[in-house]
Amino acid sequence: MEQRAIRVQQDVSPRRRRRPLASWFAWLALAMPIAAGAATLDPAVLPRVQGATFEVVIPKPVNDPLTYEKPLPMDLLPFQQRNDKYYSVGTAFAVGENRYITAGHVLSIGIDNLMGEPAVRDANGHVYAIDKITRFSLQEDFVEFTLKDPPKVAPLEVNTQPTMNDVVYAVGNALGTGIVIRDGLYTSQTPEEEDGRWKWMRFSAAASPGNSGGPLLDKDGKVIGLVLMKSPDENLNYALPIDLVLKAPANLAVADTRGVYQLDVIDNKHPGRFQAQFPLPKSFADFSATLQKLYDANVDQQLHDLLAENAATLFPQGDGSSRLLHSGSTLSPFPSLLHRSNTGTWIIAAASESKGTLPHNGYVSKAMVGNQIMFHLRKPDDVSSKQLYNDPKLFMDLLLKGAPMQRRVASEQVRITSLGQPSEQRMFTDRYQRHWQVRVWPMAYDNSEMIAFLLPVPDGYAAMVRVATTRHAHEEAGDLQALTDYVYVSYSGTLAQWKEYLANTALLPAALSDIAIHFDYGSDFHYQSRRLSFAYTPQLQKIDQDSQLVLGMSYFEDHGKVVWDVSNVVVKSNIENAEKIGFNRHIAPSDDLDDSFRNYWGKILRRDHPDDGVPYSENDMTYIGTVGSTQVAADAKPGVLYTAYYGVDGPRPEETMKGKLNLLVEKLQVNEH
Repeated sequence: MEQRAIRVQQDVSPRRRRRPLASWFAWLALAMPIAAGAATLDPAVLPRVQGATFEVVIPKPVNDPLTYEKPLPMDLLPFQQRNDKYYSVGTAFAVGENRYITAGHVLSIGIDNLMGEPAVRDANGHVYAIDKITRFSLQEDFVEFTLKDPPKVAPLEVNTQPTMNDVVYAVGNALGTGIVIRDGLYTSQTPEEEDGRWKWMRFSAAASPGNSGGPLLDKDGKVIGLVLMKSPDENLNYALPIDLVLKAPANLAVADTRGVYQLDVIDNKHPGRFQAQFPLPKSFADFSATLQKLYDANVDQQLHDLLAENAATLFPQGDGSSRLLHSGSTLSPFPSLLHRSNTGTWIIAAASESKGTLPHNGYVSKAMVGNQIMFHLRKPDDVSSKQLYNDPKLFMDLLLKGAPMQRRVASEQVRITSLGQPSEQRMFTDRYQRHWQVRVWPMAYDNSEMIAFLLPVPDGYAAMVRVATTRHAHEEAGDLQALTDYVYVSYSGTLAQWKEYLANTALLPAALSDIAIHFDYGSDFHYQSRRLSFAYTPQLQKIDQDSQLVLGMSYFEDHGKVVWDVSNVVVKSNIENAEKIGFNRHIAPSDDLDDSFRNYWGKILRRDHPDDGVPYSENDMTYIGTVGSTQVAADAKPGVLYTAYYGVDGPRPEETMKGKLNLLVEKLQVNEH
């Protein structure tokens, strides 16, 4: 799994993080430091500036439910960092009696935070809790607030008409080491990037991580702007004119930003806008909850609008779906996603799997598919299906063992061995009646959550996982939920695993509800569905607990409705043995498909090779196949046909192979045509 570094400072403004509108901007809370100039502010002004400027801090997590392979080497961290009870995340300053200002994105770090509410800290180390949020603008990125039991400080004076090319001073909590003052020039203005609704101030005074939310001062020590961000490509930083902050509506929170929403299965994007407002003052907790609720509703609407705009071409609709709806299963137990290619055709997304081993024949396969990690967890033989499905901690511990995840502390990477119990557990049923277990694990050290959608399968789990900041966990979970309708996976396991799996009736997909699978080791095997039935004895091939059954699942049309159902059945005599039998479902091609589909269908209709009942060799195997019997009128044109085959390793006599084929079709019954 992806390594996760300790990270507190982050852009948590309500927008799609993967596609920011102004990607050439980088919030100073995330920026790398640049060279500092020499401060020459009048010494008589310094005490007032220093007294009115504060750090914005977030409390460090007290309890950590995670466990690690060894004690965290906190002694490698700098003395101040390892002994401080808070993370320093930005700067704030006083502009009136109990009236403080900081950057909106700095205070927003505390929204839906796993660590605690933000506060401010003075130069003497006194921490002051926030009382009320009194003014807020998401688009202009500022927030005004009051403190509980505020200190007695002389607020900074303001200058709403600064002079271009004058000396300015950036004041801020540089790198979390205290208030630093650095000089430069007020060089220019530049329009706000979306609609030019206001102009940013551009200045050359140096700024470092933690400067966000600090004051930009003129030569007399008066506030002319609020330090916010920088361009990574040039030595210029950005501030919001203080005049805009002071003229903003009092007792009101306003959000008006644009964003772009996209779902992994299509390239189309939905241009959306987050517009909302609500009255203030509010406590930080109420402010946080209100803004988060409005934001979550907005992203839900954007996802809805994206799907509605593309409804005519989203799988299984539109001509681009036909090829996939007429194709058999890949038989792969590794989950992937359907994706619309740039030609408009729906395909199965390629996945480059890597595998980690678990004890007792277990393993974890993983691959990045779009913006999520897809997993196939094959449970160890000493773990029952019931244990795995009912113990989310056990699942995650196994996942972390097979797909290591690390926490960075200073220069070291420490392996995480457990995330503990999830904070959220629920069920979700997708369009095709597959039942997903949804689990969410908090990771307070990183202010993030691991969101997992788990699909029980005979040998363990197929899964989709994302790690998201808590601020964006709702929308990430919404994306994963929408993606469940596009998951492509087959069901595979030994007969012993299938026996356990089928006993968990509440977790079985609807596609398996009308399928009866019965077997007695060393005696007989029976498979019966409304589409296909067959049975055999050890005279055909061995039947024991290590025999492997694969149900290849596909999407196809059935009486005018697209379903997800069994299109291929394969039974191997042993998981390590090449001997196997198989049944494949074939669909008459629709008129919009190319000749390759019609030619293939014609060969099956004519019972051409390899379905002619004649043995043949391929890849050191000997096969024999036929077309399954379907009772239809002589002049009927079938819409569905089944082929059946038997295969075994090495050369075999023709008479032996034909005898095996007779045993295979003896109890074969095709119930659709």
